[in-house]
Amino acid sequence: MSSETGRSRVSPQTVIGAMIIKHKLKLSDIKTIETIKENPYMQFMLGLKEFQEEPVFDPSLFVTIRKRISSEYFDQFNQEIIKCAEAKKDNGHNKRNKDEDGNPKNKGKLQMDATIADQEIKYPTDHDLLNDSRIISERVIDFLSDALSLEENHEHTDEKLVRLFLNLSKKRKKSKKDIRRCSKQQLQYLRRNFKTINKLLDKFDSLPLPAKLLKQYWVIQHVFTQQSYMYENNIHRCDNRIVNIHQPQVRPIVRGKQKSKVEFGAKLGLSLSNGFSRLDTISWDAYNESFDFKKSVELYHKLHRHYPNLIQVDQIYATKANRAFLKSLGIRITAKPLGRPPKQKKGRNCSSKKEEED
Repeated sequence: MSSETGRSRVSPQTVIGAMIIKHKLKLSDIKTIETIKENPYMQFMLGLKEFQEEPVFDPSLFVTIRKRISSEYFDQFNQEIIKCAEAKKDNGHNKRNKDEDGNPKNKGKLQMDATIADQEIKYPTDHDLLNDSRIISERVIDFLSDALSLEENHEHTDEKLVRLFLNLSKKRKKSKKDIRRCSKQQLQYLRRNFKTINKLLDKFDSLPLPAKLLKQYWVIQHVFTQQSYMYENNIHRCDNRIVNIHQPQVRPIVRGKQKSKVEFGAKLGLSLSNGFSRLDTISWDAYNESFDFKKSVELYHKLHRHYPNLIQVDQIYATKANRAFLKSLGIRITAKPLGRPPKQKKGRNCSSKKEEED
């Protein structure tokens, strides 16, 4: 890259230091830049040679960095922080206990669990999704009609359908008959609107829709296909079901919690060791967290150069394959043993038996 032409680069020390200030002080992008402008100590931390009143960089650079840094790069940063913290804790001593074969002994404790990063979306229902799709399709028709300067007004939704949807939404207990009736009419109006949109698009040489409206138009077509399939087969499930038009990547994930049996968001596989947490897996689709077990153990070994001595997990992780994997490495696990529990002899309580086993 030429040093004479083009936009001047921003020092990595300046960018990383600004991100640290932003998260430590919990500031917005614009407020972070304004704070750095007024503080000479922060500018010294960012590597500036002298105090300046100009912004160190444009606040929009934060957005570019967040888009560029993927989960893999973020995990690399996290690993370096953990390594530095552990090196400081060990006071620079890298001596490790060895076993008879010269391999590092198991040391430390690893905890694993899965959770959901809730997107806080409206609880999805079939008639709500179809109604939102219908409204967006009418926006597309209005936009194309205005772009073509058409004087004729295309027919919008009948007031009977709007009244039917509102009456259904207000009911506390909705019957299956009313839901199917409302869904059927909404599907019919959506099919009619799509035909109108295709006729209007044929009059253009290229797609005239803006990016946001075009994305929504693509999404509602998938919603229409899925809802038509479920209506015709009288079911309420399908593969990769869209539950939110504005966030089509969100999937329903059944967790079985008492508060909410179904959650909407990305499923996260987390691990905790020596007070440091790591994000081992992130997935928008539901999966069995027991498949994260071996991956998290190997990531622990890659980071610490030794396996943990103890693993604390829920019962779902303690499968036969995972137990055999831990047995081969000599790692203990806090999970109930498989099979029927042994009978207790008279005169012996649980605590004494547990102490003997320990």
